Amino acid sequence: MTEGKRASDTNKALLQRFYDEVINGRNLDLIDEMLTEDFVEFEEFPGIPPTREGVKQTFAMFYAAFPDIHFRIDDLLAEGNLVAARVTITGTHEGEFMGVPATGRSVEIVAMDFVSFRDGQATAHWGVGDMVLLLQQLGVMPPPGG
Repeated sequence: MTEGKRASDTNKALLQRFYDEVINGRNLDLIDEMLTEDFVEFEEFPGIPPTREGVKQTFAMFYAAFPDIHFRIDDLLAEGNLVAARVTITGTHEGEFMGVPATGRSVEIVAMDFVSFRDGQATAHWGVGDMVLLLQQLGVMPPPGG
């Protein structure tokens, strides 16, 4: 096995662990272990710092709004130190989210994540989720044509 393939496989396993144990397992304490001190979040939320601490705040916000939130990995690809994931996110809106009071509605959106790694820790994250679809499912934005 080549060094590049080994690094790719290791980094894929690290991202899989992040989804399984941190996000779906709700273990925010692992963030300090899995993200570098100088981690940079490029998928920023207003008022939340783009740092390792900000990642904790972001997931705490999601857990409060969607207590049953779940990230399912649909695709996981790696090239060296960069891992790409396509995920399906599901949950039930049971708490305030970005100014939208709880609706009790179920949501399902697709998101793309790109994470860079160095020495067994994530150094940066770039992501995009279908926020328009999320707002439509919450009933705060009309669907196309309607």
